[in-house]
Amino acid sequence: MQRKIAVVLSGCGYLDGSEITEAVSSLIALDQCEAIYTCFSIDKSVVEVDHITAKDTANHRQCLTEAARIARGQVLPLSKLVEDNFDGVLFPGGFGAAKNLSNFAMKGGVGEADSEVKRVLTNFHQASKPIAAFCIAPATVALVLGKYEIEITIGNDKETIAEIEKTGAHHVECAVDDFVTDRENKIITSPAYMYDTTPAKVFSGIQKAVREFVEMA
Repeated sequence: MQRKIAVVLSGCGYLDGSEITEAVSSLIALDQCEAIYTCFSIDKSVVEVDHITAKDTANHRQCLTEAARIARGQVLPLSKLVEDNFDGVLFPGGFGAAKNLSNFAMKGGVGEADSEVKRVLTNFHQASKPIAAFCIAPATVALVLGKYEIEITIGNDKETIAEIEKTGAHHVECAVDDFVTDRENKIITSPAYMYDTTPAKVFSGIQKAVREFVEMA
């Protein structure tokens, strides 16, 4: 039976939205597993980052509109994501996952997730449906589900690990082309571009994680 997966994007671009390689890798891996996916994003305005200078600009971008660039126009507001309609939910990385889907980038382990993100993560967790998150996105998952002592990875960045563990989550160091599975809580994570690495290695880790994720769904 084909699994139905919700993919939550946070915009477009690694400094102010979803990391494009990670997002596309996730979609390709889901397709390889013959899963049917639907893309969602939060519908809010965020500060634009110049991807050459890495500095904020005077402009703003709409997360939903930007996510449509990756999803080829096929994206829905996160408010329309109903857990009953899907077998699992997946969050690619990019700083948007920690800036737009939550305020982890600003407040670390004492931050909060966007209310819609919190609703989605809580509902999938309560329904015992798998959750996948890559790169920095597991930090946002930890803000919501850390109280359940979940096991996740963001690679080996010590400062980020310390903030994640403030949520109650347990961090497991992991190579870029591997993944970590918390079987009790059905959470699968892979570090991706938390390392200074190559697209092939990012894809390898995400591909392996997605296979595990779809099998668990």
